Amino acid sequence: MFTGIITDLGRVQRLCRGDLLDLTIATAFDISAIPIGASIACSGACLTVVAVEPGAFSVQASLETLACTTLGRWEVGMPVNLERSLRLGDELGGHLVLGHVDGLARIVERRSEAESVRFVVEVPVELAPFIASKGSVALDGVSLTVNELAQDRFGVNIIPHTLSCTTFGQAQPGQQMNLEIDLIARYVARLLRPTP
Repeated sequence: MFTGIITDLGRVQRLCRGDLLDLTIATAFDISAIPIGASIACSGACLTVVAVEPGAFSVQASLETLACTTLGRWEVGMPVNLERSLRLGDELGGHLVLGHVDGLARIVERRSEAESVRFVVEVPVELAPFIASKGSVALDGVSLTVNELAQDRFGVNIIPHTLSCTTFGQAQPGQQMNLEIDLIARYVARLLRPTP
């Protein structure tokens, strides 16, 4: 489990496409503190560490992960939002994030708004009901508050700190991002759905 507070901006160092996507990601994390089997959210997708080396860790993505996320389009040199999993007692600065990507969102607008940047994002129509004004979402692993909502689009404001510490600094209209809806919304919808 994660909080959506990005603690490192890593880079894809190597990748190998096959039945699984093998990724090696360069990071400033203390590699000696990352055990094999640890979970790290990589731009919102919870992945398992399978190897470590000086300054980098390796993970694998299955066909299911590739079908539901942007990982299949990653290239060497791409920046990656990174967050280590929560430990009991850690500060919960964002919101509860599982690292289970629900679908792909697409940036449709980027504009300056005072000192922040407003992004308007389009989501798959089947996920739109799970997003609420002033509710939480995670885009590429970043915990965000929804500012406004209109059908299958919503807006978020990104402050300068977040722009400089995450992939939002380079994000442009047309770009797809990994979307995770709010954990509570997911279970409320399940409870309200008629049983067959």
